[in-house]
Amino acid sequence: MASLEDVERLVGELPETVETTRHGSRTWTVGGKAYAWERPFSKADLRRFGDETPPADPILAIRVEDLAEKEAVLAARAGDGFFTIPHFDNYAAVLVELDKVSEPVLREALADGWLVFAPPSLAKAHLDRK
Repeated sequence: MASLEDVERLVGELPETVETTRHGSRTWTVGGKAYAWERPFSKADLRRFGDETPPADPILAIRVEDLAEKEAVLAARAGDGFFTIPHFDNYAAVLVELDKVSEPVLREALADGWLVFAPPSLAKAHLDRK
């Protein structure tokens, strides 16, 4: 349902977002810290799926506040294309299968990821405008 073009447009709505490249993938940062990035599966990731069919590309990684937030997001949004893989164990980020996520849900997840690293005054100004 969503595409990388939708991601580009939605992150463009978040102040002081900078697009860069990290590990060969497009990455979006605020305050110099990555809050969302393209996350294709590595060969090792694909092997871990075994006989299961891995989620379809494109995949986006989005930061969350902490591991408790990660578990809450995964519990609430599993049917919306949110998931994790062993490589992300003990890391405060979730993966999103863009073909399964709606634009409103993606917008909210990207904004939440942005808020993890946005400077407090910038975050407050952005939230006050809404």
